[in-house]
Amino acid sequence: MMSLTRMYGLFLRHFYLITRSFPRILDLVYWPTIQITLWGFISNFFATHTTYYNNAVGVILTCAILYDFLFRTSIGFNMLFLEEIWSRNFTNLFIAPMKIGEILTSLVVTALIRALIGLIPAVLLTSPLFGISILDLGIFLFLIFLSLYLFGITLGVLVSAGLLRYGPSFENIAWSTMFLLAPFGCIYYPIEILPDVFQKIAYLLPLVYIFEEARNILINQTVDIQNIYYAFMWNGVYFVLSIALFYYSFNVAKNKGTLINMGE
Repeated sequence: MMSLTRMYGLFLRHFYLITRSFPRILDLVYWPTIQITLWGFISNFFATHTTYYNNAVGVILTCAILYDFLFRTSIGFNMLFLEEIWSRNFTNLFIAPMKIGEILTSLVVTALIRALIGLIPAVLLTSPLFGISILDLGIFLFLIFLSLYLFGITLGVLVSAGLLRYGPSFENIAWSTMFLLAPFGCIYYPIEILPDVFQKIAYLLPLVYIFEEARNILINQTVDIQNIYYAFMWNGVYFVLSIALFYYSFNVAKNKGTLINMGE
């Protein structure tokens, strides 16, 4: 016979597991909130600015490719770091011995290769299938990709720092970080669509300047060097902060002795 006591006990086990973990609570409310917010802004933009894009497919697909590169860079770094944690191999790396800087540099380069492997087929398919080419961004395409790459790596380092500090319970944040920033990044719509409060937050992110400049080049056929400058400036600030936070989290985990217990 089914026992209500046993079922209630299992319910309590999962209930306490969720309610005592902030990352798990955040994960529950995160996805529906972000999806509604992001697509709400996109719908609002197209409802009020139907003639904004002369080549809507080209602009949207180009921005989608740029965002996908950013997403793959960040997630790729997180996956590489998580694989070391899942296999309980992270502490073994120091037997080599390897330094933190060497580990980060290796993951950064590998994450770039992973992102490019996924990016190249997408770029090649857009021309024969949809008649557009991301190469229309010209020589500034390299600067845009470099800025996106730096920000993706920065997010990856920040999430990895959280994994060191809070353990595997922070893992859900690794998958949701990029989606959290998507509404503020103004990937598919100009920043004017956002409410004033959101605009102030967005201007603190390099994403706004990157995607605003991508649209500016594609639509107006002009280049605003200031957007590129601000993107690299904020990237530099956040990258330095992420590295400092990673070292801090590593030292905290080492002093608490939690590095050895990290794993599945």
